[in-house]
Amino acid sequence: MGYKTLVGLEIHVELMTKNKIFCNCKNEFGGEVNTHVCPVCLGLPGALPVMDKEALEFGIRAGLAFNSEIEKEVRTDRKNYFYPDLTKGYQISQADLPLCKGGHLDIELEDGVKRINLERIHIEEDTGKQLHTEDGTSLLDFNRCGVPLIEIVTKPDINSAEEARLFLEKLRSTLKYIGISDVRMEEGSLRCDVNINVVDDEKKIKSKITEVKNLNSFRSAVKAIETEEKRHMELLDKGENTDNETRRWDENLNETVIMRRKFGASDYRFANEGDLPSIKIEDSWLEEIRNNLPELPHEKKVRFISEYSLGQYEAEVLTGSKELAAFFEETYKYVNDSKLLSNWIMGDVLRRLKEEDMEIEALHIQPKDLADLILLVKDGKINNNTGKKVLKDMFDSGDSPEKIVKEQGLIQISDEGALEEIVEKILDANPQSIEDFKNGKDRAIGFLMGQIMKETKGKANPQMVNKMLLAKINLR
Repeated sequence: MGYKTLVGLEIHVELMTKNKIFCNCKNEFGGEVNTHVCPVCLGLPGALPVMDKEALEFGIRAGLAFNSEIEKEVRTDRKNYFYPDLTKGYQISQADLPLCKGGHLDIELEDGVKRINLERIHIEEDTGKQLHTEDGTSLLDFNRCGVPLIEIVTKPDINSAEEARLFLEKLRSTLKYIGISDVRMEEGSLRCDVNINVVDDEKKIKSKITEVKNLNSFRSAVKAIETEEKRHMELLDKGENTDNETRRWDENLNETVIMRRKFGASDYRFANEGDLPSIKIEDSWLEEIRNNLPELPHEKKVRFISEYSLGQYEAEVLTGSKELAAFFEETYKYVNDSKLLSNWIMGDVLRRLKEEDMEIEALHIQPKDLADLILLVKDGKINNNTGKKVLKDMFDSGDSPEKIVKEQGLIQISDEGALEEIVEKILDANPQSIEDFKNGKDRAIGFLMGQIMKETKGKANPQMVNKMLLAKINLR
């Protein structure tokens, strides 16, 4: 039986503006509870909202980055529903006239590029936050109330959990590139809702759409899609169907749990927000925003391939974040060897960052220091294994490679006379290995190399030692 999965995503992105969207309260994560509040974001009687220009600009930036059509006149609406942390009893959002219409983002699959189309991008305000204590008490913190959001809504063009992951990763990278959000899922600045159903291509039957709310990690989004996909298929196999419902992902149960019947647009009783006038977007301002957009990830990737002669995969990894790409380019100024540099960054540097659960921004190593380390290895002053050890010490201490190499006496032995003496000593002590090598046992040369490295504490120049060993064995 052939099934096709249909997934649409609704991504809520907190904007990194200085102020909240409709008042002058600080837009800042953390702080003492209920201190970044005022009559406007608390929804007190008589308080009037005023649109924050920076929030509007950030929404336009997102639309331009994702190839959307920008509306020339912005109107807001009231979305009515009850929630304990929604102080006004409604949320200021956008209904039929979103800031950005359409758009797309391309993802790269094994069999080529796939375009994921967007339905819309609209601006709205965030709600407050509920804090639940162990004794069953619920507390309300309104610091987040009124924080500016954009909601990015895709069309149901995603057909697997893996496609959803690739889309979210590229979306997150692009949002960070254009500087409108820190997209820290652990702090709630990027949240995702999944809408999913499956189609039985043979029987031409669709399951009803399920919405999974407030997924706060890519892993949760992937697991929720995989779980719901399986649940929908199993129900259709039994001749049953799903309900139009809203569910949540339970990390402990490793499954989705029903929350409520899924709301439709009519349930929210959308109405024009009378306290906020329509805002016209001038062409000159729109063009100014467009001209100030930075180089986007896909543009940077194409440039890295052309300018640095990198492969598709290397360029994809190195442009995955704005900070990593900048680190590569700054280091390249001193190394001038893109292939060697990409090997070091994609290998040892990124592996160590992953082990330490660090982002590239938190790295203590300066681009010049990494370049100096690479050049020490390239110029034969230390060998590759020693270079890896020095990099580890640089991670831990933040010291320069020259200081570490000098303090630990790690400079490679490349003096021909000194190496010749050591090689002769090891050969004299291992006549059987010489005989084994002459009898075709190539592993013997590796054993002899190991003994020399042990004798020199890893500081012997391996290329010189290998050449010297072969020459001297042939003379015996």
